[in-house]
Amino acid sequence: MKTFPKNFVWGAATASYQIEGAAFEDGKGLSVWDMMCRWENKIKNNDTGDVACDFYHKYKEDIALMKELGLQAFRFSISWPRVLPNGIGKINEKGLDFYDKVVDELLEKNIEPFITLFHWDYPYELFRKGDLLNDDSPEWFAEYTKVVVDKLSDRVKNWITVNEPQCYVSHGHYAGGHAPGVKLDKPEVMQIWHNMLLSHGRAVQTIRANTKQPCCIGMASCTSYFYPADENNEKDIAAAKKKFFENNDIWGIAMWLDPIIFGKYPDNISEKIEKAMPEIKSDDMKIISEPVDFIGYNLYQGSPIKDDGNGKPADVPFGANKPLTFFEWYLTPEAIRWTSRFIFERYKKPIYITESGMSNCDWVSLDGKVHDPQRIDYLNRYLLEVKKSIDDGTDVRGYFVWSFMDNFEWAEGYKHRFGLVHINYETLERTPKDSAYWYKKVIETNGEAL
Repeated sequence: MKTFPKNFVWGAATASYQIEGAAFEDGKGLSVWDMMCRWENKIKNNDTGDVACDFYHKYKEDIALMKELGLQAFRFSISWPRVLPNGIGKINEKGLDFYDKVVDELLEKNIEPFITLFHWDYPYELFRKGDLLNDDSPEWFAEYTKVVVDKLSDRVKNWITVNEPQCYVSHGHYAGGHAPGVKLDKPEVMQIWHNMLLSHGRAVQTIRANTKQPCCIGMASCTSYFYPADENNEKDIAAAKKKFFENNDIWGIAMWLDPIIFGKYPDNISEKIEKAMPEIKSDDMKIISEPVDFIGYNLYQGSPIKDDGNGKPADVPFGANKPLTFFEWYLTPEAIRWTSRFIFERYKKPIYITESGMSNCDWVSLDGKVHDPQRIDYLNRYLLEVKKSIDDGTDVRGYFVWSFMDNFEWAEGYKHRFGLVHINYETLERTPKDSAYWYKKVIETNGEAL
């Protein structure tokens, strides 16, 4: 089959703090990212998300551009403190109404909304109450979830509970390079990790109990990715799969998905992690394993693995000629094929690739256009591998390019440009890149143009 499955979803993704701006407008509360951006030299060039792409004011223009470029779906996140300035309690109606208008605008343009409830902008007021170390934190998230679902679920049916919890837990609470920028020891980190899983489970329960129409719920995960050095060598395939699921540190995929799908943590947790594990209460795993409808994952690069001759995985180093993106991430399209296959084989759930894309060195050329052939080549290669995965029998339902537009790239500030649309951060002018028009053709042909 030359094309993708008939109902394959072609989309692009963003996150609230990275694009919205309006950081202190219309009653919005502070997030941990608002606070981290106040700290000197925590963010490259001391950039902030105060204005970002100003999607808060320019959403109609941006959604019209999505329509022009043929997007079928838009994955975006809700800013928790914009809706609940204190994280719990009083609702900020102006903030909630903003997302109400975004959803209406998307549907008017026949673009399906995929809402992420949490993409790292944790309410600062809840951070002051102990953040995810507080055992009440799953109930805080459930309260917030209900507010959003009550308002939007009559029109929204696709829900992602949390985005890359691995990053929020590890970068934000262990390494300290992301908000909230703290460095905790393993026992505290593992408590946060467990409470994040409980928050996910409580959100699933809340959506199911309050949705106004049938819904589809999942989580967007990330991890270290591995693929066989020789895809025709069964031993290399087995070694890559073994490495993928037995990489059980904080980043390990099984450490997050096994509890959600199987209702238990992996059997082979490392000794350091096992010693740091929190108390697991009687109903915890039941909450965490509340059934989901799909598994989302975000992938940019992976690493090749071979069998060492004794049935154990061995890393294969990249040579000097291996292509790198502007972020110095490797070009490894094979990883997306094998990751989809490995996840589907283990968990038997449909898959959405909720982020995939590349940072490029983009600028507006003298002809007024943005030429980004590397991104076109990158996306072409990765999407061909998605197609191979589907042909292998993997149930991949959709692909979301990261990102719809250039945006605030967390601790890297505005250094990196991942977007299909170029943003002039001084004038806020939008310029679709060559890759945006290329992607439009891919969508129009349901992948046959690849």
